[in-house]
Amino acid sequence: MAEETLQKNETTAATPVARNTGAPSDRGQRSSGGSREFTKNRRQPRRRMQRPKPEFEQKILDIRRVTRVSSGGRRFSFSVVMVLGDKNGRVGLGIGKAGDTSLAIDKAIKSAKKAMFRVVTTKTMSIPHAIDAKFCASQVTIMPAPERGVIAGGAPRDVLVLAGVKDVNAKILSRSKNHLNNAKATIKALKELRGVAFVPAKKKEEEVTNN
Repeated sequence: MAEETLQKNETTAATPVARNTGAPSDRGQRSSGGSREFTKNRRQPRRRMQRPKPEFEQKILDIRRVTRVSSGGRRFSFSVVMVLGDKNGRVGLGIGKAGDTSLAIDKAIKSAKKAMFRVVTTKTMSIPHAIDAKFCASQVTIMPAPERGVIAGGAPRDVLVLAGVKDVNAKILSRSKNHLNNAKATIKALKELRGVAFVPAKKKEEEVTNN
């Protein structure tokens, strides 16, 4: 038995130990081939569902934090002024108040949709005549400007762009920096336009007249 164990030890010592020389082995080749097959059969990325475009585009004019002092302490809420329009002749102004900004925005959107009206425009989406309006301390004048685009700034520009009115010149004659009053003055001026509203062919609506 001792002689057999000695012979086994001599044979194990005589056999050279295999070293990793860096040469590619069959196992590595199989793994690389398997990875190629895996890349071929890899799942394609999921395509994102295209969200439908909203009917109206929105623009937040002003967000204010309102503080109310009561017997229990101060209570904070948010007031949001928002303009909605389809850039095709319809526009609306809304105000929303809530304890959270998201709720205030939702209320402003609902209020703007209720106050939506169609602007009297020409075939070139301009206004038929010059108009001047005043709301509180804000005074706005709007004049047609053929082939000059929308020349305006501040709240009147946002209202005119979302309404789809083109080739007009709007000016704020007062020194008021209140976005809400300037927007309301612009809305008041657009409502005072007289004539037949031009409806583009995309919209299946009848022409609206303001008497």
